[in-house]
Amino acid sequence: MTDLVTTETFDGIMRITLNRADKKNAITLAMYDGIVDGLKAAEADPAVRVAILTGAGDAFTAGNDLIDFMQNPPDLAGESPVGRFLAALTTFPKILIAAVNGIAVGVGTTLLLHCDLVYAADTARFSMPFTSLGLVPEAASSLIVPAMIGHRKAAQLFLFGDQFDAATAADLGFVNEVVTAANLAAHVEAKARRLTGLAPSALRLTKQLMKSGTVDVAERMKEEGAIFGAQLRGPEVAEAIGAFFEKRKPDFSRFAA
Repeated sequence: MTDLVTTETFDGIMRITLNRADKKNAITLAMYDGIVDGLKAAEADPAVRVAILTGAGDAFTAGNDLIDFMQNPPDLAGESPVGRFLAALTTFPKILIAAVNGIAVGVGTTLLLHCDLVYAADTARFSMPFTSLGLVPEAASSLIVPAMIGHRKAAQLFLFGDQFDAATAADLGFVNEVVTAANLAAHVEAKARRLTGLAPSALRLTKQLMKSGTVDVAERMKEEGAIFGAQLRGPEVAEAIGAFFEKRKPDFSRFAA
C-alpha cells in the first residue's frame, strides 16, 4: 500500500483515502495499485461491511496524473494498474460509498458510476474533459451516462467536458445528496454506520442483483426468486423475524460480510 493511498478501518468500515493533497490527489499508476489493495483488503476482511472512498485536503481527485499517464500509457482493458483498478471497482461485492470532497475530474467522475452511494460537498465540482485531451470516455461511462440521463444531456457533458456543480450532479443522478463541506465526512460515516447494522448478505445480494446483466423481466424475477428463497431459509431472516416478535433491534453483528 503506497502512502499516497491510505486506509483506516473502524466499526466495520474501511476508509480508503487518496492522499496526495498537494497535487489535488491526481492519480498515478502506483496510486491505482494502492486503491486496488484497499478494495481487496476490504473484500477479504469479514469484519468490513462498507468501504468509503474519498480524497485528502480539498479535492476528491484531479483525475489522472498526466505526466505519469503519458510516461506509462495504461491498458484500460488489461493487467495494467488502471485495468486492475477498473476490474476491482466494478466487481467489489460490498457496499462502496464515495465521499466527494472537492473537484472530481475525468476518472474522478466516471468512477462514481460504479459506487453504490455518492455524497458530495457543496464545494465539489465535476467534469469529464476527455475530448479536450484527445481522448474518449472510459469506465463504461459512454454506456452508463446516456442510459442514466439521456443521449443529449450526456453529449453535452462528454463533448464539451464542461465543469458542473454538486447540485447539478445530484439533479443528473451522479450524486445521492449534497451536504456542506464541513459536514461531509460525518454525514458519510453516519450512512456507513447505518449500513453496517443491516444484514450483510442481504446487502451484498441486493447489490449483486442490481448489477446483474439480466435485462429480461421474467429472467430477473427467477433470479430474484432463487436468492429470495435461499435468504428466507437463512439465519439473517431468522434473526430479523425473531427480533420483530421479541420487540428488539436485530443483531447482525455475528454474520460475516
